[in-house]
Formats: sequence, C-alpha cells, structure tokens
Amino acid sequence: MSFNTLLIANRGEIARRVIRTAHEMGIRCVAVYTDADVDAGFVADADESVRLSTSYLDGKAILKAARLTGAQAIHPGYGFLAENAAFATDVEAAGLTWVGPTPETIAKMGDKLEAKALAEAAGVPVLPGSIDTQHADKIGYPLLVKAAAGGGGKGMRVVASAAELDDAIAAAKREAAHGFGDDRVFLERYVARARHIEIQILGDAHGGLVHLGERECSIQRRHQKIVEESPSPRVDATLREAMGQAATRLAGALAYRSAGTVEFLLDDETGEFYFLEVNTRLQVEHPVTEAVTGIDLVREQLRIAAGEKLGYGQDAIQFHGAAIEVRLYAEDPANQFLPAIGTLIAFEPATSPLARWDSGVEAGTTVTTDFDPMLAKVIVHAETRHEAAGRLALVLESSHIGGVVTNRDFLAAVLRTPEFLAGDTTTDFIERVAPPRTLALSAEELEQLARVAALFLQGANRANAPVWGSAPSGWRNGRMPLQSSVFVWHEEKITVAYRTLRDGSFRFADASQARVHLWKPDSIDVEITGRRFRSRISRLGDSLIVHGPRGDVTLRIQPRFELPGEEEVSGGLVAPMPGKVIELRVSIGDRVRAGDTLILLEAMKMEHPMNATEDGVVTEVLVSQGEQVENGALLLVVEPEDGGDS
Repeated sequence: MSFNTLLIANRGEIARRVIRTAHEMGIRCVAVYTDADVDAGFVADADESVRLSTSYLDGKAILKAARLTGAQAIHPGYGFLAENAAFATDVEAAGLTWVGPTPETIAKMGDKLEAKALAEAAGVPVLPGSIDTQHADKIGYPLLVKAAAGGGGKGMRVVASAAELDDAIAAAKREAAHGFGDDRVFLERYVARARHIEIQILGDAHGGLVHLGERECSIQRRHQKIVEESPSPRVDATLREAMGQAATRLAGALAYRSAGTVEFLLDDETGEFYFLEVNTRLQVEHPVTEAVTGIDLVREQLRIAAGEKLGYGQDAIQFHGAAIEVRLYAEDPANQFLPAIGTLIAFEPATSPLARWDSGVEAGTTVTTDFDPMLAKVIVHAETRHEAAGRLALVLESSHIGGVVTNRDFLAAVLRTPEFLAGDTTTDFIERVAPPRTLALSAEELEQLARVAALFLQGANRANAPVWGSAPSGWRNGRMPLQSSVFVWHEEKITVAYRTLRDGSFRFADASQARVHLWKPDSIDVEITGRRFRSRISRLGDSLIVHGPRGDVTLRIQPRFELPGEEEVSGGLVAPMPGKVIELRVSIGDRVRAGDTLILLEAMKMEHPMNATEDGVVTEVLVSQGEQVENGALLLVVEPEDGGDS
C-alpha cells in the first residue's frame, strides 16, 4: 500500500463506511467536519479530525487539513466534491493520491452531454434528445428536462405538455445552478414504463476491467432512489451480459480506473436499454453489490488508488443470493415526501433479523436542513429475493425509531406489496401501486398500544414516587377508583381507564385484564388479555414513542387543561417544511388561479413549489424572497375573489 493515512472528504454514513474498511486494511483515517457535525459519529470513528470553518465543498481547506495531518490520500465518498474534476486535479497536484477515476474521466463523464456522445461513439445505445430546447416537439411528450452537470434527481423535471416546458426548464436551471454551479440543461425522451438499471464496474491502472453485475434502482420519489436491489428481477443472463458488455466497452474507451457505475434506462415492455450516465464515484447503493459478490468496493478503490492490480478477471465474478437496500429518510411520505427535521429521540436498529445498517446518526442526533435527509441505509442479503424482502420489512418494523418523521413505515409497506414481491418495479411504482404512506392501525391495535402506554406511565409515576412507590397504583383507603390516561394520535383521542387490583394486576374499563411482568425506564414487558410482548418506549416531554408489533407510534399525552390553540387563517398558504423562499411570484392584489405556483421554497438543495389551492386574490404577503421560514409558517393569504356569499 502506497499510503498509510487517508483523509475522508465527506461526512455521515459514507465517512463511517470508508473508515471501517480503511481501518481493516491498517490505514489511519482523518476526518474533516463542520460545526454542524461536531458531535457526529464519524468524527469519533476517525483517528484524527480537523474542523472546517466553511463547508465540505471547500477544497482548499480540505487540502490544508491533509497537509496538517500528514494524510497521503483523499477519499471523497459521494456527493460534495466526489465528482469535481478540479478538486481531483488539485489533490494530485498537491502530491496526494486521489481515490477515484482520473480527473480527465471525471470531467468527461460529469458533463452529461459529452458522456452521451462518448457512449454513442462506443456503440452504446442512447435515448433521443437535444441540447436545443426548441426541439421538444420533435422529441415528443412526455419528456425529461435534465441538468447537463446533474445527478441525484436535482435539475430534473418530467414535462407532460408544451404548456409546462418553460417553467420546467427555468426550475431545472435554477436547481442545477445551485447544486452544481452549472445551469445547462438538455431534453431527453421520457420512457413511462421503465426500469433504472446500473452496472457496477471496476478498473485498474494496468488495463484490468470487470463488471460486478447489475443493480435495479427503479423505485424512486422526486427522481431519487429509495429502494435498490441486486440482481434485478427483470434482468436475465442474456440481458445481463449485453448490458455488462456495453458498460465495459464504454469503460474501456475511457481507460476507466477505480469504481464506477454505468447507468441505463431499460424499457420494461421491449427489453431495450439506453445509456443514461456514468457515476465516477462510489454509489449510495453499493452495499447490495458487495452482498451478492462478496467484494468490498471501498477496499478495491483503495487498492486501485495505491497502484495495485485487480488480480482477477470477469470469470472470477460470482453472484450469490439476493440483496435489497432501502434508504431511511427524515421525510414525510404523506406530505409529498417533503423533508422533515427534529431530534431523534429514539434510534435503535433491530438486532434480529440480521441486517447491515450504514448510518451516520444515533439517538439524540438533530436533523436539520443543512444536509441530505438520509438517516441510514438498511441492507439485507438472503438466499432468495422474496426472503430478503420479508426480512428487510421485518427489520424496519422491529426497529425503534422516533422523534423525527421518517419514511420507515412506507418502505416496509413497499416491500410487502404483491407488486414488489412479483418484481413489478418500474419507475412509476409509487404512483401506480400507491403503497400506504403511513402506518395504518386498526382501532384494536391503537387501543392496545394506548393501554401499553398507560401502564408504562403508571410505572413511571410509581418509580418517581419515593414515599408511595411501594403502594399499589391508584391506592386509596377504600375502594380503588378507576385511573385514566388520555392520548392523542394524529387528531384522534384515546382514553384508557383502568383499576389496579390488589394482586398488582390491572383491569380495564371493559373488564379485560393485564399484568406488567417487568417495567424499565425505556421499556415494559406486559401481558394484556393473554398476549404478552415487550415494548420499547422513549419519552420526550408529553410525547411517548411506543414500539408495537408493526413499528412505532407516537402518542401525545393530553394534559388535564389545554390552552386554546391559534386559529387557522382561512385561505392561508403555510410552509409544509422549513426552507428558504427562493422565489416570490405574487404581490398583494394579484389574482391567482388554483394550481398557480405562488412561492418556491428550497430545502435540502431541492425546490418545492407552493401552489394556490383555489382561485382568488392575494390579500397578504408575510414573507420576502431569501427569507428562511419554519415549518407551519404562514406565507401568504389568498381570499376568494367574490368575497364570499352575497
């Protein structure tokens, strides 16, 4: 190995992932961090850390940190500077080893238009498209507007008709300029019934080149992947060989070095595939390839960067079983998958069934709008795809997670749909299949969890009562009265009334009985009407996160007296998430129609249009362009033009 100290120019779960393999190889690791990550896990994992006063995009500061700590190589992870050719050039110019493809390859593949031309020259099929936005009618609708320097769903818009084109181009340009510093866009044919298939490649500096099979990443929201798997249920041996050959043909033309991914769009109906792009870095979904091949991709990156040969050819690559990964995000699927913020009161990954958790968070972590909202990647490998899906769903349901709204319940629902289990996973999956976006509880399930919460609270009250702690809960010198707890779940109130019996058991108002076998400050082992289970419970203020058989439910303890809430403003447009007002399109007195975009909010580097819900006149504007707003903030008021009934 030509280096023994590695700086990781990234954060969160990918920084921890790189550190883990580097340490196994005997390589010392240096982390860089900003003030927002001062207590982050990856900082503690590293052997040494350097604070960045600016951001993870400050290449000069990162190089200074490398010089300060004696790091001889830099691994960029993914995102931030991972595909920045100028930074890669600066790293090599500083005499350091760049863990990735050559700067020249990054530059060529970073420009989606140049990459498309190179793919076509290498005999790889490409989708019809144009850099001239006047050619939209020739390409045909629906079509995609895509950022030339884009990726990760940023700077991408689906356009159904000519009427939507100008707004889509403008939005894509803004998002691309902000995310990549390059506002160029192009048009491409949109394939409705398609699959997103990508081929993992590895190349060394000695001409060695292999592919590690395919991953399918078709289930997406906002053009960002949330479920990935290998192998694809749609790809057979013949198609795998054809796509693998196309990927390695292009990689060979590039003299590709390091790990990379050649992405294709597969027409589900015809079986034809088309080149999309080359990602010149490690992919978020790389663990599923590692699981089915047994090859550690970070280890291979480090070996290749050190000048070693791969040491094996295509015939040596073998595939075993099936692997599925889901991305656990802080977001609200019921609210258009918009990002969520808050503090993780509970974050306890399930220890059984067996799963791999790649995560940069823990209980107590505060989730903000500063970074991508991904909390963890959860990966399961099994003998069959059906078994992997079931195990992964159970892992999600068995984990205790709360304090921040997540997509956990939605992911578990996706994995249990008949369509997913049948391999019917085209890019329109979410809209077509419409899995439940939140945990749907029956009245009986909700009542059971509320009873668990009530018994947990009585245990907590007794534990905190130094004088009467040994007396039965609710004890009086006479007949023991009914005790009651009132909880709120969403807008629903649940009242639990019970009496403590002299033998320490409990009887509810409907005469059913319960017994607490063990109470702890973070859990309760309880038997209710003959059913016994242990529930993990986390509390913050008046909120209880109660873990049930199918996941976590947050119950708010209703106080005996509640102050009246604020009245909702009729016609008010409120922020569905914290964000920044990047465009204010209306003024007081403007007439608007239902569906008109009135404000554009930006959160976590993505644009979110705020549209009018009805025709009317803008009577109040309470924000200004550039202003940061909180979730639920009133932005403006639209009143019906006729002023109501006359």
